[in-house]
Amino acid sequence: MYEEEELTRTFKALSHPVRRQILDLVKDGPKTTGELSDQFEDLSRYAVMKHLRQLEESNLIIVRREGRNRENYLNAVPLQEIHNRWMNQYQSTMAGSMLALKNNIERGNNDMEKPHNLKHDAFQIEQKITIDAPVSKVFDSLTKDIDKWWAYRLCGEDSTLYLDPKLGGQFVEKASEDHAALWGTVTYVKAPYELRFQGLLGMNTAVNGAYSYSLEEKDSKTILTLSHDVSGLIDPEWKENYSGGWEELLGIFLKEYVEEGKIPENVRG
Repeated sequence: MYEEEELTRTFKALSHPVRRQILDLVKDGPKTTGELSDQFEDLSRYAVMKHLRQLEESNLIIVRREGRNRENYLNAVPLQEIHNRWMNQYQSTMAGSMLALKNNIERGNNDMEKPHNLKHDAFQIEQKITIDAPVSKVFDSLTKDIDKWWAYRLCGEDSTLYLDPKLGGQFVEKASEDHAALWGTVTYVKAPYELRFQGLLGMNTAVNGAYSYSLEEKDSKTILTLSHDVSGLIDPEWKENYSGGWEELLGIFLKEYVEEGKIPENVRG
C-alpha cells in the first residue's frame, strides 16, 4: 500500500510541465533554487519553490543546503522503479545505464583505462531509496551482509566482501591473500543511522572519492540516502555510469535482499 502511495506521488509530480522541466534542468548537475527560478520568467520564485517542494515530497529531488544556498539534486530512483515495474516483463535485461558501473569495474579494457577521455572535474550523486524494513535491519544488511547482495566484484565472482563498521574499518573484497581490493575505509560511523567512507569504488585514476549512507526510520520504513562525491581525473561518462550503478545496487539488489531475502543471480548463495 505504501509503495502504491509513493507511485501516486511520483506520477502526480511528473504530471506538471514545470516540474518536468525542473528535472531536466537538474539532470546534469545540482542547481540552487535561485538558479532554477531564473529559468522561469513567467513564474514567481514562490511558485517555483512550490513545485520544488512537491518534487522533494515525491523523492524526485534531494535537497542539500550549502551555507545559505539550497542545492537541488535529481534523484532518479523513483523513475527507475517505474521502469522496473512495467518494463522488466518486456525486456530481458536492465536499462543499460544500470549495468554501467558493473561493466566499468569488471571489464579489463573499459573506458576508465583510456587516459585521453579524462579531465580534471568533479561530480556529486544524491539518491534516496525507501526500504520496507526497520533501520537496524537495513544497517545490518549494508554492513555484515554486504557479501550477499553487493553484486559488483573487482576480484572475480568467487571473491568475498567484508565490511567492518567501525572508525578506520575497511570495506574489502578478497579472492585470496594475493588478490584483494579495497572499496573504502570508514571515516565516520553512527550506528545504525550513518556511515561515511573514503574510497575509489573501482576508479583507477588520480581521484578523491567519498560516499555515505544516511538512514532514517519513518512509518516503519527506512529512508536510505546515498551521497557520492568525486573529484580529480574523471571520465565524462562516469557520473551517469555510477549513478546507474548505485540505482541498481541500492534500489534493486539491497532493497530486494532486505525486503524479500532475494540474492542477485551472480552472487554466490
